[in-house]
Formats: sequence, C-alpha cells, structure tokens
Amino acid sequence: MEELDIVIVGGGIAGLATSLALHRKGIKSIVLERSESVRSEGAAFGIQTNGWLALQQLGVAAKLRLNSLPIHQIRDVMIEKNIKQRESVGPASHGEVRGVIRNDMVRALAHALPVGTLRLGSQIVSVKLDEATSFPIVHLRNGQDIKAKVLIGCDGSNSIVSKFLGLNPTKALGSRAVRGFTNYPNGHVFQQEFIRIKMDNVVSGRLPITHNLVFWFVVMLKCPQDSNNLKNQEDVARLTLASVCQFPEEWKEMVKKCDIDSLYISRLRYRSPWDVMSSKFRRGTVTVAGDSMHLMGPFIGQGCSAALEDGVVLARCLWSKLGQDGMNNVSSRKQIEEAIDEYVRERRGRLVGLSTQTYLTGRLIEASSPATKLLLIVLLMILFRDHIGHTRHDCGRL
Repeated sequence: MEELDIVIVGGGIAGLATSLALHRKGIKSIVLERSESVRSEGAAFGIQTNGWLALQQLGVAAKLRLNSLPIHQIRDVMIEKNIKQRESVGPASHGEVRGVIRNDMVRALAHALPVGTLRLGSQIVSVKLDEATSFPIVHLRNGQDIKAKVLIGCDGSNSIVSKFLGLNPTKALGSRAVRGFTNYPNGHVFQQEFIRIKMDNVVSGRLPITHNLVFWFVVMLKCPQDSNNLKNQEDVARLTLASVCQFPEEWKEMVKKCDIDSLYISRLRYRSPWDVMSSKFRRGTVTVAGDSMHLMGPFIGQGCSAALEDGVVLARCLWSKLGQDGMNNVSSRKQIEEAIDEYVRERRGRLVGLSTQTYLTGRLIEASSPATKLLLIVLLMILFRDHIGHTRHDCGRL
C-alpha cells in the first residue's frame, strides 16, 4: 500500500487551488483526478473581487488578467410578454470583476504545481479508515490502495468523500443550464458589462471575456421534456436556440454562431443552506472543499471564487498547526484534526451566507406566484441589504 501525507481527490478548481496553496506554504500534496486529462467542462467563470484576492495569494492572478477584460457593471432586464418590465444597472462587485475561461484557470493552477503532483486516470471508488491508525485509505478503481494522513475531497457534486463524511446528497433544481462561447473574429460591439435577461421561463446572461470572445449561458427554468434525450452537441445547440427564440436578434445570433464544441449542458444542483450550517465537514483527518462542501447555483456567481477561498484558508490552517516542516512535524493525529476544525469554523459562516443568498435568489428567479416573489424579495432585503456585499470578503493571506 502506498502511503502519502496529503491526498486531494479531484483535479478541478478546488483541488488544484488547494494543492497550489499548500505548495506555496511548502507542504507537498498529491491530486488524484479520475479523468485521463484535466477537466475542461464549464466554459468560463465570472470572478469577483474576493476571487481575485484569493488568486493573488495563489500567485496566478496576473497571468489570468492578461486574457480577461474588466467588467464595469451588471445589467438586469426583465421582459414579460415581449414588454420590458424592468431594467436595473449597477456595479457588478465592490472592486474587480473579470470573466475567466475555465481552461485558462485550470492550466494556470496546474502549471504552477510541481511535476508529479497531479495523477490523471486515478478514480477512487471508496474511502475507509485504517483500523490501526484511523488515517484514511482510498481504494482506486485500478485496485490500488493509498493511505493518507490527510484526505481532502474536491470531487464535486457526487463526491465519494462527502458520502464518507455522511453529508446529505445535493439537491436538484428544476432548471437546466447551457453554457457556451461565441467568437467574433472582427470583434464584438458589446459593452464591458455582465447583462442578464429574464424572459418568461428562460434566463440568459452574457459576459465578454476579450474583445473577440463572449461567454454566455441560458438557464431553462422549466426544462422541455426532450432535454433528457439530447444525443449530441447539435441537439444541445438546437434546444438552446429554441429557448431564446423570443430574445433580441443579437442574442439569437450569438447562440446561432457559437462554438458548438464549447456547449455544456447540466442540471443545476445545490447543497441547502441548512445542510451547510449543520453538516460535519470533518471525520478524523478527512474533509472537503469546493463543490463537495458547498455546491451552489450560479445565481450570485460565487461558486468558483468560494472554492478558491477554501484552498487558501485550508492551506493556512494546516500550516499554522504543522509549521514549516509540514507533515514531518506531525506528532499526533490531533494536530491535523485541530487544523481542519479551524478551517471548518472559519469557512462555515461565510459559506452559510453565500448559500443562503444564492438559494433565495434562485428561488426568486424561479418563482411564479406574486406572493412568493414578494416574500423572497423581503427576505433578501432584510438579510442581504447590500446585494453585492459578498464580493467584499477577503479570505486573507496564505
């Protein structure tokens, strides 16, 4: 059986960010990624001020800014029965906002790691505790067993590590989202703003990445019955175009001229705020980060940035207990458990706030009853008077 100090399950944003944060503190880790290549689904993220602060600590912010336009404002438009009901314009964040291509972020994080950190094609199938030491053992699909002093699950919405911790399963929203890119070889004429349009049962957003590339999404609040039978990218493109058939012409053209290979469709899932508030995110020396811990809808755009924050905070907490020598300085399992408990305490309040605001905003977007809408608006105004206050958060220095 191979024995390692820190094993991270999942080579997505959370896993790579956590590994890089540990590396910046001089602590070695190994990342197990089930795919044969680094995952590329997801198209792009809108990274707000708090996310850029985390990226700065990870040392990759400057590189990512090179291919990313600053976004100056957010514009929300509501249209019902082809009549504009409301339009609001305001700051998108208390500070910096940019759209970042997911592949660019994954590459930036992965390339900053020491060679050999990322192990591709390593899919775990189970986790158990060693009877003698109580340290976790992960069993891989290829039959290999790995014993770790610390196990960090960053393996997404169907996380095996989350199941080991006893977390409740994530829940599905009734919505499906399609994400994609459209390239304009001669340049687009869109403002440097994030615009979101809600028309009947469809919400669509557009975010310029560069002067030529635009990221967009279409959320179908009531999924067509045939959305479960999509066989290829052409089917996804047809469904998406049909969903925006009543949108402005430039919107339809954007979807029609998209890079069809970039289209990515998924059912939106989330971990409820009350689960985030009450769940035990540590069992022995095992914990979780990113979507495995706090999967949330895209309604306030914080899923990626929160995962980056997780990595910085977890690395800092481990380093504060283990010191410069890292795992070589561990005299007992208790030190690791105290470090993880500190991480969970620091993150829980932040994540409950993000999950609650995301949940209420998503319910408001989906709501059809005027009474329900009014109730949700009142709750949001009471709990989140500054609706972009979540972007002020600073996860701190490594």
